[in-house]
Amino acid sequence: MASANTSWSEENFSCPICLDVFSSPVSTPCGHNFCRTCINKFWDEQVQCKCPICNQMFDTRPDPQVNIFVSEMADLFRTTVRVKEGPCFEPGEVPCDVCTGTQLKAVKSCLVCLISYCQTHLEPHQRVAGLKKHRLVEPMDRLEDRMCKNHDRLLELFCQTEQVCVCQYCTEGDHKSHPVVPLKEEYEVKTALLGKIEAEVQQMIQERKLKIKEIKDMVEFSKKDADGVIADGGQVFTALMRRVEKCRDDFNQTVKERLKTTEKQAEDLIKELEQEIEDLTNRSSEVKPLSHTKDHLHFLQAFRSLKDPPPTRDWTTVEVRPPSYVGTLRRSLDQLEETLNMEMKKLPHDELKRVQQYEVDVTLDPDTANVWLILSEDGKQVHDGGVVKKLPDNPKRFTWYTCVLTRQSFSSGRFYFEVKVKDKTVWCLGVARESIDRKGWTGLTPETGNWTLNYNKNGLVFRDNPAVRLPLRAELQKVGVFVDYDEGLVSFYDVEARVHIYSATGCTFSEPLYPFLDPCDHEIGRNSAPLIISPVNQTD
Repeated sequence: MASANTSWSEENFSCPICLDVFSSPVSTPCGHNFCRTCINKFWDEQVQCKCPICNQMFDTRPDPQVNIFVSEMADLFRTTVRVKEGPCFEPGEVPCDVCTGTQLKAVKSCLVCLISYCQTHLEPHQRVAGLKKHRLVEPMDRLEDRMCKNHDRLLELFCQTEQVCVCQYCTEGDHKSHPVVPLKEEYEVKTALLGKIEAEVQQMIQERKLKIKEIKDMVEFSKKDADGVIADGGQVFTALMRRVEKCRDDFNQTVKERLKTTEKQAEDLIKELEQEIEDLTNRSSEVKPLSHTKDHLHFLQAFRSLKDPPPTRDWTTVEVRPPSYVGTLRRSLDQLEETLNMEMKKLPHDELKRVQQYEVDVTLDPDTANVWLILSEDGKQVHDGGVVKKLPDNPKRFTWYTCVLTRQSFSSGRFYFEVKVKDKTVWCLGVARESIDRKGWTGLTPETGNWTLNYNKNGLVFRDNPAVRLPLRAELQKVGVFVDYDEGLVSFYDVEARVHIYSATGCTFSEPLYPFLDPCDHEIGRNSAPLIISPVNQTD
């Protein structure tokens, strides 16, 4: 045989199973030819061996021998005849598994052969009786992954209990009592969930970008505030003699170091936020492609293997607070009090204005009020009514001191409030820690959890051990209380005179602080005026 008849078609030398040119062709007892691999694979999947073409049954599995003639003709055909190429499949389409060279677009997939066919190679399934019984479906890629490993059936259902894809036979066995739904139905559910995840990721990214802006704005504010503090300190210290120049340099250095600390804190937070944004962006990159797939099985299998979202911090309560310089300046000025008397009269005006920006809105808590006290309906006023009220025995209530706490407490940052003391002969106010003894007499000092200013006929006193007696100021009408929790500072101000009264520095706070008001005994009407929590008036 010198040459192949080139008028013969590829079909004359194609395996009826793989539809490609014969490879190691063998003949069955009934005379039909197949690739050795194809026929052996076909028989592996059958209970009883039969011919795929004529359906002749064989009692025992044949041992087909190589058909030398067909093998030679196929080899000659392969080397002398070129299969006409058609247009290749487009991205997103399933290619024909049989085409050699350029692959054509598949039009059907066979769930028996586990092969996808173009229109040309599908022809035997439409013509051969045995192949007609095969189940054909719309083109699918990775057919092996779509078949149940236990039952060799198409994975068409989704088990909601074990969150896995199953075939119809699975629902009659291990998954019999489990709720199952079609893949499409679960696909729609998971697609909606994926969309929600993506939206949440984008929202988290935006929140972190806003937090970065918030931190940067706060740093800018801190810089301006620091500049203002340094300028105020400069005005004070430049008026002094040469002996106070070192004190001024120390003050400026402290302010700059605190600003540097704030900037470092902000820088670290920004880096952390940017890292979270990068992690979340990567998370979005993983999620986004999956949200566009229309392949139910691939989607659900990939969704199950989707990694957990990266851990993130809850940033809603994170903030960079501008450093406080009130205590720093206060301590410097206390060291120079005798030589700074004239300058001190100018300084508190600006100092009070600075702390007033931390005003908080607080109301009195009736559950803490001593039984002698009467509170206004709005919770802003308190006085001794001279009559004991019958009230429930509340563990929060003070039974020895005629005092009351506010509903609001503070565990960080700074806060400021003002109390009107006009027309009162005796009063006490300040802040108290949450665990203060409310039932006995322990002394209202920092040691027992109280930082308070007390006024009576003997003068003005900061209650400490020993007590700190302060200059008696005429017509003291309103007292301002400022607390910097983190710096450990409690300061008192004469609001009307805009003068600093006293500061307790170096305090250690480890639990919530409450504004504390004690109107004291009414003294048969002489001290019946109330203590009034008043709004701040920053009018110069």
